[in-house]
Amino acid sequence: MKKKHIGSTLDSLFDELGEREEVELLTQKKLLAAKIERAMVRRKMTHVELAKAMRTSRTVVHRLLDPHDTSVTLATLAKASKALGVRLLQVA
Repeated sequence: MKKKHIGSTLDSLFDELGEREEVELLTQKKLLAAKIERAMVRRKMTHVELAKAMRTSRTVVHRLLDPHDTSVTLATLAKASKALGVRLLQVA
């Protein structure tokens, strides 16, 4: 005999706390930062080299790679995408 699930789901808990959007945003940023890191490793590119290829500062690259910093702009993502030769954003 299977036990019936009692209680709420994690999603409903985040909804109740009003934190679902923030959690989803942080998850997306973490995945994006990891994708950028993998692309950098494949191209053997340092932070300094990426900043140079993007024509930006190392600080911007560090924010881009910080999984907790969600203030990255679409323009920055587009520059990183072009510099790394990868597609970072996909429209569903």
